[in-house]
Amino acid sequence: MMIIKVSKAKYIDGYKINFTFNDGKEKIIDLENELWGEMFEPLKDKNFFKEFKLNAFTIMWKNGADFSPDFLYKYQEENIKA
Repeated sequence: MMIIKVSKAKYIDGYKINFTFNDGKEKIIDLENELWGEMFEPLKDKNFFKEFKLNAFTIMWKNGADFSPDFLYKYQEENIKA
């Protein structure tokens, strides 16, 4: 069984990031609705949000916030408000 990792991540705009995973799957995810809680509150500042880095498995911000690669891989945009 393959361990899913983020192999590329590119900021698009707002809170959207284009992710490419190590199995070749690619998707754009809007993370705006996921930015709650102590670790993620600073990411509501878009200038801070777009300053992520890629580590060995996923994206990470300088305050230590990250999203698990499994969460991102399985993320469905059903909860986006119209």
